[in-house]
Amino acid sequence: MIPAIEQRWSPRAFDPVAEVSREQMGVLLEAARWAASHGNTQPARFLLGYRGDDTHARILGALRPRNRTWAQRASVLMIGAVVTADERGELPNTVYGLGLAVQNLVLQAVDLGLVAHQIGGFDKDAVRVAFALPDDALPVVAIAVGHLGDVADLPEELQVRETRPRRRRPLTELVFSGTWGEPAFSVEPADEPEHE
Repeated sequence: MIPAIEQRWSPRAFDPVAEVSREQMGVLLEAARWAASHGNTQPARFLLGYRGDDTHARILGALRPRNRTWAQRASVLMIGAVVTADERGELPNTVYGLGLAVQNLVLQAVDLGLVAHQIGGFDKDAVRVAFALPDDALPVVAIAVGHLGDVADLPEELQVRETRPRRRRPLTELVFSGTWGEPAFSVEPADEPEHE
């Protein structure tokens, strides 16, 4: 497995002072731009806010309160959205295309020594209103990007979540052959990284 995949995790402890440069974000978004998509439709779109600007504040305001407690420290907050149609009509598999783009983005963040946390807990209608999204644009995920911070700065409950061992289901539960539920591999998982 390539190192960026093994090293990727979703921390909540962000350094509240460190900045992510526009050049670094350009690299992350270029990685996202080169993701595969159904028929090369490229449905992924992003709203980008830097800590201290209005876009960051509006994205933060759309997050659920528990997510705001830690995401406010992130250097960058983004919304990943999809466009559902173009001049050819309705686009297929748009969320899948955005997922591939975001995975490229977060793996590129690892390569640059940054961390990223994808967030499902946000008010999509609030984003739609705050940013005047057209009807064919759907917000799907929020993303926090920054530098790793001090776990001690998090509320106690989140400190526990931040430091618990990282776990993934073994291949024997995920990959089948012949019949659903019949494992294609009969191996136990390798040693797993420590972070969630």
